[in-house]
Amino acid sequence: MEYRKIGKTGMSASVIGLGSEHLDGKPYAVVEETIHAALEHGINIMDLFMPGDEVRRNIGKALGNRRKDMIIQGHIGSVDLSEQYDVSRDLPTCKRYFEKLLDNLGTDYIDVGMLFFMDSDEAFEQIYSNGIVDYALELKQKGVIRAIGTSSHNPVVARKLLETGIVDLMMFSINPAFDMTPAETDVLSTMEELSAQQYVTIDPVRAELYKYCEQQGIAITVMKTLGGGRLLSAEHSPFKKAMSVPQCIHYALTRPGVVSTMIGCQSARQVEEAVAYLNTPEEQRDYMDIISGYQGELSGQCVYCNHCQPCPVNIDIAMVNKYLDIASLDTANIPPSIRQHYKSLAASGADCIACGNCEDKCPFSVPIIKNMERAEELFVLL
Repeated sequence: MEYRKIGKTGMSASVIGLGSEHLDGKPYAVVEETIHAALEHGINIMDLFMPGDEVRRNIGKALGNRRKDMIIQGHIGSVDLSEQYDVSRDLPTCKRYFEKLLDNLGTDYIDVGMLFFMDSDEAFEQIYSNGIVDYALELKQKGVIRAIGTSSHNPVVARKLLETGIVDLMMFSINPAFDMTPAETDVLSTMEELSAQQYVTIDPVRAELYKYCEQQGIAITVMKTLGGGRLLSAEHSPFKKAMSVPQCIHYALTRPGVVSTMIGCQSARQVEEAVAYLNTPEEQRDYMDIISGYQGELSGQCVYCNHCQPCPVNIDIAMVNKYLDIASLDTANIPPSIRQHYKSLAASGADCIACGNCEDKCPFSVPIIKNMERAEELFVLL
């Protein structure tokens, strides 16, 4: 298993995480099999947004004395008052359900307390006016939660919340179809209607959100990695080509800020299929044959696809471009962590021999040689 640091929290997450929604309503034997398989394969992070008592108890029982081995994202505001998934911004209700989460799991702490379903300006106003943010901060101060997170599908609202400085982790919906959908689109309600004709380039608002997270040390965990399974079907995918699970995972993991993908599983076999990504050859992870036909306006922008490789002097070109993109958000205030990451690369922009092989291979005419020079200038010379 591979692990990435969760921003500034001191925790590290497995790049393959567990989405537990498919365990809801399943017998304990299924929950136990899935949780144990995840732990055996080194998965150490899971999302638990479901409000029901039974699934929470089953997960707590399955974790048993290995609770400390699993980072849990637990949500503040996820309720089932009408015996179905719902959202509450009522503080007493939120408290009651969060305290029940602790009790159901048989634990005295949640690793990441998530502000649930932050998809509208109204939700943003409510968590402040109703005292929910103060409640989350109090939980963190007391050590009941180790970090504050949020879940969102709306890049504009998510950015607004992140800029308050209280969020350590964001769970966000990331896949090629969503990323190429205009930021103002409600991707959850329109997934069935998405059409490849509307895809021209990665939406700049979404792209800037991911770069901002990396710049600020805010970790991203990914939901909807497989687009609800639609991206795995040529018939149902808006691209009219089927992506594989490794391609979907790799796309998400190559976005700036991303530390883990939450893959929904309900069996040991499905866990094994997800972690098989780690042993998938690079060429089978490549997603560019799926999305390259919809990138007409992306000329000059790196999408970190690694089609430029191999480099004769072993520069990780995609990584240099990623750090450069993040630094370019504010060249006067480059985060020390990003500068250090660049300087720790085995080969950097300074090693570029300007052979041009990379530019010949790049699908989007990225000025790689110029970018290597610019990176060295920003990170070392200035």
